[in-house]
Amino acid sequence: MLLSRVADSLYWISRYLERAEHVSRLVEVRLDLGLDRRSDSDGWDFERLYEAAGLESVDMPSNPGGLVEALVFDAANRSSVFACVTAARDNARQVREEISSDMWEQINALFLRLNEARVAGTWSARPHYVSRLVIDGVHLFEGVTDATMGHGEGWQYLQVGRFLERAGATARLVDLYFKRGSMLAAAHAEWVGLLRSCSALEAYCRCYTADLRPERIAEFLLLNSDFPRSVRFAAARVESAIRAIVQVTGRGANGRAERLAGRLHSSLDYGQVDEILSDDPHAYLDGIARHCVQLHSAIYQSYITYSIEAALSA
Repeated sequence: MLLSRVADSLYWISRYLERAEHVSRLVEVRLDLGLDRRSDSDGWDFERLYEAAGLESVDMPSNPGGLVEALVFDAANRSSVFACVTAARDNARQVREEISSDMWEQINALFLRLNEARVAGTWSARPHYVSRLVIDGVHLFEGVTDATMGHGEGWQYLQVGRFLERAGATARLVDLYFKRGSMLAAAHAEWVGLLRSCSALEAYCRCYTADLRPERIAEFLLLNSDFPRSVRFAAARVESAIRAIVQVTGRGANGRAERLAGRLHSSLDYGQVDEILSDDPHAYLDGIARHCVQLHSAIYQSYITYSIEAALSA
């Protein structure tokens, strides 16, 4: 059984890296959607991007360079890509005995490359390079993890962190496009941007062809059981990982974390997109995001900040 501090670090490694990859992809897609603008022109619309990243829109940048500086390299912003990669690396350093050497080398290399770009300022001429550096680096870390780390308790905490972060982030992103009035106002390019922000454009087209309909996009990103970045897929992986942890530790069986994970997965298993969109899509999607927050608290109470009495009684 892992120490609670080790479980905590593994959990946050995945959450931070998933957040870094998500923000990097949002930045990359937004830059692509604005390629027809001059880099020094006003009028860049970054409000939706800031909302998707869970950031305040105070002092929002007005050009691509300012966007990359704020969301990627601002170390004072805890949700910036650089801050997330740094935090993930710090957590990995604390659990070197639990992760493979290949995992440590990859996350350390990602940090060093990103820091080099930040210090040297070489990214300004090609801001897309920075986003792709992080996206590829996180994907490589995930692949190295699955290939070189034993799929025991520690690996399960990594899965919980990754997919819980993904479920909440995807729900918040979809919510921005399906709030009352937003769905009608979104242009075709914005729907493409939503799918690309979830790495879902090609997968969606294989499932529904290239006919982009809002209700089909919502169904795919929320309820598809096979696509790795759908909320339903992420909820299933969270539930599976928590059950595996329960079997290994003998703690938290039928507890709040397991019940919340099962409830989230079941609600998506039996969800119908026409019912979601006909009622109040914002309430539904906001409910998923809040459910993820509650699940995070329950995981902490059951497996990380539990009392000595609870541990002895397990």
